[in-house]
Order: sequence, then C-alpha cells, then structure tokens
Amino acid sequence: MRKPRDIDAELKALAEKAKLLKERRVQQLGELVIATGADSIDAETLVGALLVIAETNDAAKREAWRKRGEAFFQGKGRNAGKGTEHEPRSTRQADSGAAQA
Repeated sequence: MRKPRDIDAELKALAEKAKLLKERRVQQLGELVIATGADSIDAETLVGALLVIAETNDAAKREAWRKRGEAFFQGKGRNAGKGTEHEPRSTRQADSGAAQA
C-alpha cells in the first residue's frame, strides 16, 4: 500500500522555495544595478527610466536595448555598445535615442 502524501508539507516546501526564488531575484536585480553603475543614480531617476522602458512598445528600441544588455553579459562591461567595433553605428544611435525617449 502506498504511503499517503503530506500535502501540507509539500505546500509549505513549495512556498519556502518560492520565497527563496523571489529573494534571489531581488538580490540579482540589485547586483545588476551595481554592476552597471546605476547605483550612482538617484532612485527617482532610475525608477523613471525603468518606467519608460516598461512602457515602451517600440520593437526597434527594445531590440537595441536587448543587444546592449547581451553585450554587457558577454563581458564587455558598462561601456558595452559605446563606440565599440562590435556594434554597428546605427544601433548605437538608436540606442542613445532610445535612452532619451
């Protein structure tokens, strides 16, 4: 005969795992802010920029931002996309224009 499952214990374990994942996500976001140098920007400005990004539906801008983020994670650091030979000039211009939007 099978042993009955302890549903309450399983739910508790899942809730704890979800809590740990949320904590790790928040920590990683903080680490990204520091790694990009955005920790030197005041919170209101940073939130404003993030709101603009979240509200942007322009696929070209989003793709330029994604490429720049990808370059950052590939080890090109905070200067990724700023005058590098790895990114076409037109993309850099679209990227800087996107930051002003």
